[in-house]
Amino acid sequence: MAIIIKEVSKRSEIKEFIKFAHRHYKGNPYYVPTLVMEEMETLNPKKNPAFEFCEHVCYMAYKDGVAVGRIIGIINHRANEVWNQKHARFGWIEFTDDPEVSRALLEAVEKWAKGKGADAIHGPMGFTDLDKEGMLIEGFQELGTMATIYNYEYYPKHLEALGYKKDTDWVEFKITIPDKTPEKFQRIAEIVKKKYNLKVLKFKKAKDILPYGHRVFELLNEAFSGLYGFVPLTEKQIDYYIKIYITMLHPDMVTLITDQEDNLISFGIALPSLSKALQKSGGKLFPFGFIHLLRAMHIKGKRETSDLYLIAVRSDYQGKGVNALLFSDLTPIFHEKGFRYAESNVELESNHKVQSQWEYFEKVQHKKRRAYIKELK
Repeated sequence: MAIIIKEVSKRSEIKEFIKFAHRHYKGNPYYVPTLVMEEMETLNPKKNPAFEFCEHVCYMAYKDGVAVGRIIGIINHRANEVWNQKHARFGWIEFTDDPEVSRALLEAVEKWAKGKGADAIHGPMGFTDLDKEGMLIEGFQELGTMATIYNYEYYPKHLEALGYKKDTDWVEFKITIPDKTPEKFQRIAEIVKKKYNLKVLKFKKAKDILPYGHRVFELLNEAFSGLYGFVPLTEKQIDYYIKIYITMLHPDMVTLITDQEDNLISFGIALPSLSKALQKSGGKLFPFGFIHLLRAMHIKGKRETSDLYLIAVRSDYQGKGVNALLFSDLTPIFHEKGFRYAESNVELESNHKVQSQWEYFEKVQHKKRRAYIKELK
């Protein structure tokens, strides 16, 4: 029977769009479900400030009356201005192992994108750089994280068969937490701190971080400028992310570094891994999902991995050893909390400055993901 592609936009349809992934990966031990409530807000033009400069369309694929795939097409007008391009994006892509399904979904988005004047389409990407991006191409037997995409091994093969090619890759590292900060790393940290008269700021409560919220995201805008697909966050987006994320942080796993004028020059934000808790929650906060998340966040001695969620260093301090100061602070905290490993999160394969910070740690590059691109003719 033919594949039917349906545009979805009603609240009930969007909820089914989100839940499709949970059914699609049911029983998969590596998939980490997103929270339905959070995804609903991300895809709501009335809630997500990215819609001030983004257009989008959501499609579901059906075969014999059964949902078999989904995809979102995005035009980020600010990104096109910043990068001087006419690109569309695709994201939230899921499909059964049926070439007819993947073809129908991608052709639908390509047609929509061409109608909007796009000359190429790339992804998987989201509305902003803080959405999940990059299709997994290595590490299918590794547990996913809250901040990254998991997909089946057949996904890249389907895209490549449809003419999609590599645009860029990201790598991820699993880092073994040492019993103490490596001596050379500690020595560099002490030298850097003294040479540049830097201060390390720590917090007891998440609400104490709030006054620094705007400065954190303004630094992120500066430090991430020029990275693949990145577009500086607007003031409304910064307010949005502060509201969502700051209050859920583990305060002692947040490190801010300032100079002698109290200017923020670096930050590191880590979280206990929520992967297994999200799996237990099934993507729902209620009635019991929030209990699993609270336990993962706060119970000591039962956590193995920390996720390095965001790290940034101001451009004029990059390459000067400031990262050593960050990790000389965070490493003892990881050890005290009983973490054995840290997940690096995604790093562009070409970003050797970032990858060099792991040279003093035992690590393995265990995942790789790709942004694909296709010219639209």
